[in-house]
Amino acid sequence: MSTASMDVDKTEPTIDEGLYSRQLYVLGHEAMKKMSTSNVLIVGMKGLGVEIAKNVVLAGVKSVTIYDPEPVRICDLSTQFFLREEDVGKPRAAVSAPRLAELNQYVPVSVIEGELTIDKLQSFQVVVLTEISLKKQLEINDFTHANGIKFIATDVRGLFGLVDHSACLYIYIEDWLPPNFVYHCRTTFNDFGSEFVVTDTTGENPLTGMVAAVSKEVEGVITCLDETRHGLEDGTYVTFSEIKGMVELNGCEPKKVKVLGPYTFAIDDTSNFGTYIDGGIFTEVKMPKTLNFKSLRESLEQPDFFITDYGKFDRPAQLHVGFQALHAFVELHGHLPRPHSEADADEVLRITKTINDKREDKTDIDDKLIKELAYGATGDLSPMVAILGGLVAQEVLKACSGKFHPIQQLMYFDSLESLPKSVELTEESCRPIGSRYDGQIAVFGKDFQNKIADFREFLVGAGAIGCEMLKNWAMMGLGTGPRGEIHVTDMDTIEKSNLNRQFLFRPNDVGNLKSDTATAAIERMNPGTKGKVIAHQDRVGVETENVYGDTFFENLDGVTNALDNVEARKYMDRRCVYFRKPLLESGTLGTKGNTQVVIPYLTESYSSSQDPPEKSYPSCTLRNFPNAIEHTIQWARDLFEGLFRIPAENVNIYLREPKFVEQSLSQGTRAKEILEGVRNYLVTARPLSFEECITWARFKFEEYYNNNIQQLLFNFPKDSVTSSGTLFWSGPKRAPDPLVFDCNNDAHLDFIITAANLHAFNYGLKGEIDREYFKSFLSMIEVPDFEPKSGVKIQVQENETIAPQAADEKELQDIINELPAPSSLAGFRLNAVEFEKDDDTNFHIDFIAAASNLRAMNYAITPADRHKTKFIAGKIIPAIATTTSLVTGLVCLELYKIIDGKQKLEDYRNGFINLALPFFGFSEPISMQKFKYHEVEWSLWDRFDVEGDLTLQEFLDYFKTMHELEVTMLSADVSMLYSFFMPKKKVEERKAMRMSQLVEQITKKPIPPHVRALTLEMCVNDRSGEDVEVPYVRLVIRK
Repeated sequence: MSTASMDVDKTEPTIDEGLYSRQLYVLGHEAMKKMSTSNVLIVGMKGLGVEIAKNVVLAGVKSVTIYDPEPVRICDLSTQFFLREEDVGKPRAAVSAPRLAELNQYVPVSVIEGELTIDKLQSFQVVVLTEISLKKQLEINDFTHANGIKFIATDVRGLFGLVDHSACLYIYIEDWLPPNFVYHCRTTFNDFGSEFVVTDTTGENPLTGMVAAVSKEVEGVITCLDETRHGLEDGTYVTFSEIKGMVELNGCEPKKVKVLGPYTFAIDDTSNFGTYIDGGIFTEVKMPKTLNFKSLRESLEQPDFFITDYGKFDRPAQLHVGFQALHAFVELHGHLPRPHSEADADEVLRITKTINDKREDKTDIDDKLIKELAYGATGDLSPMVAILGGLVAQEVLKACSGKFHPIQQLMYFDSLESLPKSVELTEESCRPIGSRYDGQIAVFGKDFQNKIADFREFLVGAGAIGCEMLKNWAMMGLGTGPRGEIHVTDMDTIEKSNLNRQFLFRPNDVGNLKSDTATAAIERMNPGTKGKVIAHQDRVGVETENVYGDTFFENLDGVTNALDNVEARKYMDRRCVYFRKPLLESGTLGTKGNTQVVIPYLTESYSSSQDPPEKSYPSCTLRNFPNAIEHTIQWARDLFEGLFRIPAENVNIYLREPKFVEQSLSQGTRAKEILEGVRNYLVTARPLSFEECITWARFKFEEYYNNNIQQLLFNFPKDSVTSSGTLFWSGPKRAPDPLVFDCNNDAHLDFIITAANLHAFNYGLKGEIDREYFKSFLSMIEVPDFEPKSGVKIQVQENETIAPQAADEKELQDIINELPAPSSLAGFRLNAVEFEKDDDTNFHIDFIAAASNLRAMNYAITPADRHKTKFIAGKIIPAIATTTSLVTGLVCLELYKIIDGKQKLEDYRNGFINLALPFFGFSEPISMQKFKYHEVEWSLWDRFDVEGDLTLQEFLDYFKTMHELEVTMLSADVSMLYSFFMPKKKVEERKAMRMSQLVEQITKKPIPPHVRALTLEMCVNDRSGEDVEVPYVRLVIRK
């Protein structure tokens, strides 16, 4: 169809925040608005083209148009997940378009009919080329460069991939071709034109910090608050606010930073400014960066390489020439080198050396590297497509939005270390067989394809990473053989916000289980997976070890985590160590991604290294001395729990549990708080109408934003000083001001409306949102004046403990006496509010935003909009499909190695990427740590395997006799079974007991029938009587 009508819409675009919420926290509203006015053309609908299109459609550009009139071939199904066997012979683009369109209702997908001519490009902001000749690339790029259209070209050849923003050289090889033949390499090439402006090169939040001092000199020195690193770098820019004295800096033009130390930095001349007195905040300013791109013709002579793996620093220049040789071979023979053909590979090598000899900037050629390029040139691998497709799609978004730094200009990527060593690769074994897996067979051979098909893998999680993983596995044919099997578990159901990056799901799947839906989706992609993928809905954990027990794990070949929380990751890591199974671990955070491979008896485990702890704020800061919006949002989040969930849950427990009062009294100083809460919510503050909920909310406003602030200022007046003579309200302490309620102030009214509706929900009362109704009723509420009290203690320092005043017995008994008997409220329950961030109609985020912003007003902190509040309060992990696609591709390259059974550390790669910068970092996994007792060396992968339900005495004797180890202490989980310091009588009693009986007696719980072995930890002395560390014990008690 024609694309001439696709003009850029000048109206202000709207963004569906429910759909794009996680991506918005990566790109921001401005970038998304620019994307939503961009039309993108993608040429070539084999695996790489459709992967790019999929990610771009999910991201939410204005439109995507595709071009590929070539008929579908069976080998296309190696990577093209939107093609089916029944599509063979049909035009690729026509078949792919409607399936791409299902991904996002806001992005129309159309097809260019007929020949791809220059006049059809005018309406596009970005053009992406795959599977196209250099002659056509040059023709198109000449036009796009002259007309301000962003241009990208990319390709994948087996285990080699290219992102080319620069392309290759004109080389004339008279020996093989006519003298006017132009050689080229198939790369990802970006030409974003001249003066392309990047508005944000990193995507990181601007740094901010508190100022402690500013000097008056030619190079003004800024000193930050004690123990607070500024985190700035040379050349960054900052501006200032809230500085007293040197007011010229407030709101100044961005000033360039010169870092002097972790707590100091210099700016330009401050000698003529006022004298600094106190306070101040610096804020980093993201300065735009202008880039100039060469056209394809210009860059042919001078390629600039972007390095992805510094361990392969010499390869890009060689591959640059090698890819030219591949295309020369195609011009001569009409096809790529045949899979693993020695004759064809030798010819490619000869052409490569001839091209290299004619270059001014010659490079050393590794014959083996070039021949490997030729061997697999017809290969089409889903993991490689995922990597390049995710990367290029992100480059498209950069071209549309100016957000993040694009690649300059030519990138080669390879994973030769993924080639199998367990099978012999020959021309015969790699010959196409008319199968959907021919693209993979061309690289790995038929024998290795059978190994892939017979592999058994457990995927934990079917979210964003899980969906991409299953797609790749379906294309690879993983688990489709007679022995093969894939298990996938995820207990969650599909939500609207998932649709933006979990591409196996569609709008009509919302509410369905992820694991079931994902399984059905890949069965449609590859019918060979039908019956070979088993979907589960059980959370992995101790409570489901009856499901995922010994038999389950022993039948697996490996585990892949696709989880979003550390505790579940650590649990699966422990299980993989216990059952000695390889584990593939990965994660994403916006444009950042990481992969880790865990191999038994070779690497450390996931839990061997610790992530930094989650950031937390001192309680005194949250309660009384906030100085940043993050503090007020966390305070409001805690308030939400304290008003709408915890009291309601306590009431329900009181009505349900006869011993609630008794248990509450055992809580010490918290007893009064708990019991008062139950009394208030059942008696003194129980509303019978919505109007009473409004009154309750109005009184809460007064308590939090006026009365408490008055009390704080009564204790610490604004002019009070510390014992050292400095102002109390200085440094990080901001002096607050009480708020006077005004029903015409939207922020004040928002708090009342949200709080009243949530309180009404607790009691099952019908709410109201009419603002005029609220204003009318609020005008009739009388709020008593507040008088601050003497003797009220307020926590000032984090290490200062101010215990709640303990209630005397009479006071507690009076509260208890006021509680209605549970029998008088038979059937009555409160509705506890469970926080849900993604429902925009439930008032949860709206209340937190209102409560936080009012507190920010108290302390003169800049309020946050609802979007930012949701991000912080909901602890949302930013996510985008491009990163997910790339990371899963990297994981699957490591899976090839696991299937091959590689046992050298240098064969594997852990990876870290940041698509915003962009940055790729790869390293060998960290080797397992080794320990020793006697002459025995061991690691975390080792243990003592002991057969039989021994008595304790037999157990002790076994280790004394067989290992010359004296057991001094023995435990099962947290239960101590034996220790040398136990009373002799108890020891003798236990020694006669079987271990299973001993465990059941001490834990007072029967051993579940699915448990076949006990895990025991020992402290032992070696033969010299020294305490030594030894592995744990696996004692098999059942067969």
